[in-house]
Amino acid sequence: MTDQNSNNSENKEIFIEEQNFQIMPERHGCVTAWLVFMIVANSILALYYLFTSDKLAQALHTSTIAIGCLIVLGILNVVCSIMLLRWKILGFYGFIVTTVFAFILNLNIGISPISCVIGLLGVAILYGILQIKQNGVTAWSNLK
Repeated sequence: MTDQNSNNSENKEIFIEEQNFQIMPERHGCVTAWLVFMIVANSILALYYLFTSDKLAQALHTSTIAIGCLIVLGILNVVCSIMLLRWKILGFYGFIVTTVFAFILNLNIGISPISCVIGLLGVAILYGILQIKQNGVTAWSNLK
């Protein structure tokens, strides 16, 4: 009787696992490459700001708090990139928020307005990259 119960419970576990199995949508290699690039670039940038915050604050005539905010925004961009790799649309909206904050912060630090506007293009580029199709379906349409 215990052998039947153990077999029964094993079958239920296998059935539950089969129900939770989901096929991941495919994305174009360029989309994946761009998201990985964003993870690496934002990680390096956040680390650069972290290790040079005092020098950057002096060079830009700003506080280390402002540089700290840029570090946090870089880390948040890494998190948003990972969310996009996991098909979460919230990652894209997170990029919009961090980009707006970075734009405002950069203007307050004294970065030229033209450079700040160029920073806004990153969201447009990301949106365009997410429009690349794989098997006739865009990465954007697969985001949930």
